[in-house]
Order: sequence, then C-alpha cells, then structure tokens
Amino acid sequence: MKLCEMTAYELSAALAERRVSAVEVVKAVFERIDAWEEELRCYITLDREGALAAAREVDAERAKGAKGTKGAKEANSRPLAGIPVAVKDNLSTRGLPTTCGSRHLQHYIPPYDATVIEKIRAAGMIVIGKTNMDEFAMGSSTETSGFYPTRNPWDTARIPGGSSGGSAAAVAAGEAVLALGSDTGGSIRQPAAFCGVVGLKPTYGLVSRYGLGAYGSSFDQVGPLARDVRDTAMLLQVLAGYDPLDSTSIHREVPDYLAALGGDVRGLVVGLPQEYFSPGIDSGVRAAVLAAVKVLEEGGAIIKEVSLPHTEYALAAFYLIAPSECSSNLARFDGIRYGYRAAGAPDTVTMFCRSRAESFGPEVKRRIMLGTYALSSGYYDAYYLKAQRVRTLVKQDFDKAFAECQVLVTPTTPTTAFRLGEKINDPLAMYMTDICTIPVNMAALPAISVPCGLVGGLPVGLQLIAPVLQEELLLRTAYYYEQAAAPLSHCPKPEPKPEPKPSSEVSK
Repeated sequence: MKLCEMTAYELSAALAERRVSAVEVVKAVFERIDAWEEELRCYITLDREGALAAAREVDAERAKGAKGTKGAKEANSRPLAGIPVAVKDNLSTRGLPTTCGSRHLQHYIPPYDATVIEKIRAAGMIVIGKTNMDEFAMGSSTETSGFYPTRNPWDTARIPGGSSGGSAAAVAAGEAVLALGSDTGGSIRQPAAFCGVVGLKPTYGLVSRYGLGAYGSSFDQVGPLARDVRDTAMLLQVLAGYDPLDSTSIHREVPDYLAALGGDVRGLVVGLPQEYFSPGIDSGVRAAVLAAVKVLEEGGAIIKEVSLPHTEYALAAFYLIAPSECSSNLARFDGIRYGYRAAGAPDTVTMFCRSRAESFGPEVKRRIMLGTYALSSGYYDAYYLKAQRVRTLVKQDFDKAFAECQVLVTPTTPTTAFRLGEKINDPLAMYMTDICTIPVNMAALPAISVPCGLVGGLPVGLQLIAPVLQEELLLRTAYYYEQAAAPLSHCPKPEPKPEPKPSSEVSK
C-alpha cells in the first residue's frame, strides 16, 4: 500500500518508529496530487513549499527525540505530527489564500489562523493546501464554486457532494490523509457519504468557529473527514475544546475519544426514525442502511422504531433561517475593506452593488435575496420567526426520541452521488439532497456518516446521530459497525481520459 493510501493511525505508528519520515509522507501525497488533481480538482490552493518545510521540522524534532532529549516527550504527545491534512477554504490560514470558494475573495490572504488551524499546526500536522468548496459553503455538490467543480473519485462524471466536496474527494483519492470541513446543513456528512469516507459533524460549540467564514452562524460547525472512524476520533481530539474567541464555544473538559473506541453494542437501543425510510429514499440506499442496522442487531443492539414527526418541515425552515443568517453575514463582503472591488463606479453605493453583483455567484445571490426577504418588515413574523418555531419542534422531536433510544440510525443521503450538471439548475432538487442531514444541525446534535456499502458501484453513507455532547457514544457505535462490517478499502482512481484520435481518423 502506498503511503498516501494509509490511515493516519498507521502512518502515526510508522512515523513514531521512524520507519518513514514526514517528508516522505508529504512527498507521497503530492505525487498523488500531481497524478490525479488535474482530473479531480480537489484543491484551490496548494502549499508545497510550506508543507515540506513543516515536514522537515517534524522530522528534526523526532530526530532529537531519538537521542533522548526533550523532543521525545513532544513526539509522544503529538501522535498526528507529520500527518498531511487538507483544509476547507473557508478556514482562515495566515499567509495562505482563503477564498471561501468565491471570486470575491480570490486574492485575500488572511493575517491570522483560525483556532482549528492553530490547533492542527500545534499538533505538528502538515497543511497541504486549501480545498475546493461551494461558494461560501452554499451548495450541495461543489458545483457552485467560483472556480471549478470537483469530481468524485469513484466516478469522475459525478459530484463529490458539498459544500466540503474538495475535502471529501481529497481524502477518498489519497490526495490528503485527513481533512477539515464545515457542516451547516450536512456539508461534512453528505460529501463523506458520496465519496465513501467518514465525516463527523460535532455538537454545536464543541469545536471553535473562530476564523471560519460564516454562512449560518447558528448552524455552522467545523469537523473532521477521514478514511476510518479511528482517524476521525484522533482528529476530533485535536479540534475539540473551549475557545474564548468563540462566544458559542462550550466550556468543558475534552474526553479521550480514541479511548472510547472498542467494546460492543450489546444492549444499545438504536432508534430507526420512520420518516427517514420513506419512499423518497432510493431503494438501494435504504437496503444498504437496513443491512447495516442488521449488523448492529446481530451484535446485540436493540432496534426500535421511533418517530420524528416534524422532519418534513425541517428543510423549509432551514432554508429560511440559514439564508437569513447568510444575508447578514455576507454584508461584510462589500468591496470596501477587502475582497473584490468593481472598477469605475461613480459613488460608494454603486461600487458596493457592482462589486457584489460581479463577484457573487447565482446561488449566493439567491440565498441573500431569500434571507433578506424573510427578514424584511412585514414578513419577519410570517417567515423567519415561524421557521424558528419549527426549529424548536424539530429539536423537541429528537429529545423525545432520545428518551426512548440512545442512538438514531438513518441514511446520510437519499441517493448515491448524482451526475455533474444533473441538479445544478433545479435548486429545490439540489436542496433535497440534504434532507437527511439538515434536522441534525437544527437541533445542534452530533452525527457521523460511515460508509455502509456500494450501490451501482457508488458509496452509501450510514448516518448515526447521538444526543448533545455524546461524541464518545457516537464514535464507539460507528467503530463497532466499521469493524463488524466489511469496510470500503478501495481507493478509487479517476478513469483515464481517452487518448485523442489521430487527425486522419478524425477526418474520416
């Protein structure tokens, strides 16, 4: 197996034993990027020089540790030191462009790191580059990126999901070992499902949002994408924790997530929400998820049918609340302090209007207008306030369900990955791809997507949902399933482009 296809856990052991160097691991990842990136387009920005310099520093520290100096303790306390990580391009990185997938911020280079970036750097992890995403995280396919779409490594004619599509595709293809994403309505879990990797959306407030480009501030959460559950737990360990720079950050001691793995599911009460297995879910996806439930049941879990009756209203409520928050958050991108500024405007108001009109894509404009309308005088009570009341009902549904069970199991997505261009001109069809993930964000719950098989050669995601701050239970259940079932070990390779025909054949 190539270094770029190994898990972070495996690489961590190899690095600690000095069987391989961080420089070798980083070079292996860049070799894969050089071979596949032209086809996949996972990244907006690569930092080859910075990554190799950071890798050399990690190797130097380990060399000191081998000689019995202070470096030994540091090496043992930083198990992910030397592991390459891809970063979604809405997380601020000092000295490295942060575009949020938008041409408005195409040339913006932040003067500071997001808190999660500070944490991964302190852990010795190597930032490979910034991954492609839907513009300002508004999309479900990475097709609304201001630069280019990303392709799914399992089938390059298909989307990788969104908005963290670049991060998910990079991990699936070996263009990164780990990745960071953000999840507002499913933007970690949905692409994880489509790309056959693991994606975790933590409890709201568990991971700092400081330095994250805001879309819907009451929903947004940073989280890990990885090849397996163990790697996910290791990265969450680095990311989680209180941050005084984030007013929504939860002040509590961070558990040992890696230690939570192991054990069985005997006696675990698993709830199956009937609303998530409706005829709207593809039959192949439903069968794969129910087969995964059978694995848990055979392990001693107690399966119980439950109901989340307000699920059908969650999508509509989300697409009133999130755009309302987006219309406020994106007001800062005015072309005055930083970002794109239209040339030749006769006054400030015209410049402001032109700058946003010229640099924002159609999906961003659509959501700004929808949110502004919902918040406008005379419509606030009818739309925004009513949507917030529905949000409360959705949360109460989960509270009632968790009074009967410990974990909920659903499909992550209603279908497998769809084709590029298939839904881009149908916003409602695109929004429906997040129907299984959005309610979790509305209730501020943790959830994880784990691969649970293939349908038509494409990955299917199993979504596990737990009560607030029950990431240990979530990871333990996901890990049990992953070990009991046959995990997806296939690292897909993009189909080669057809060789051009000689001119003589073309003329025929």
